[in-house]
Amino acid sequence: MAMPLETRRSEAPTPPGSAGPAEPWPLAFFACPNPDCPSFNVFGAGNLSVAEHMGKGKAIRRLYCNVCHGRFSERQGSLLEDSKLPPPSVRRIVKCFGYGLSVTATADICEADPRTVQRLLEKGGRRAQDFHRLQLERTPARLEAVQLDEMHGHVTGDDDVEKKGARTRRRNPPARG
Repeated sequence: MAMPLETRRSEAPTPPGSAGPAEPWPLAFFACPNPDCPSFNVFGAGNLSVAEHMGKGKAIRRLYCNVCHGRFSERQGSLLEDSKLPPPSVRRIVKCFGYGLSVTATADICEADPRTVQRLLEKGGRRAQDFHRLQLERTPARLEAVQLDEMHGHVTGDDDVEKKGARTRRRNPPARG
């Protein structure tokens, strides 16, 4: 039995590249990229609408912010921005980098120009660095000085018994009389 369109849209979208037909991302997944806009980086604010479709086959949406009246591509700020490669090729290149392959090997496997692969590596590196910096800024409390052994240590309730796998041993064995 087919579900009504409204019900299907409320489910999680099928991300590009996963099994099944790819639906466009909901507008709640986007935010205005204009730093001067009051809705800058506010996701799901309801301020975005689709102004037009562009690109080959009109597959790329151009979004409109009704707060700052700016227009931007849904690909702006992503690795697909200004890319002529199809999204599956970009995903394959990123996956090769994840396995630690070199630029030359990645270009050979993905049948892409090494300069394009290098450009994606640099762009992805900047985005990853920005993401990690943002995560550090969002931490609730700063770590002052912690030694590595303190970060992974734990406290137990019984000081006399130290566990070793399935067996336990006593630190101070009882005196034999």
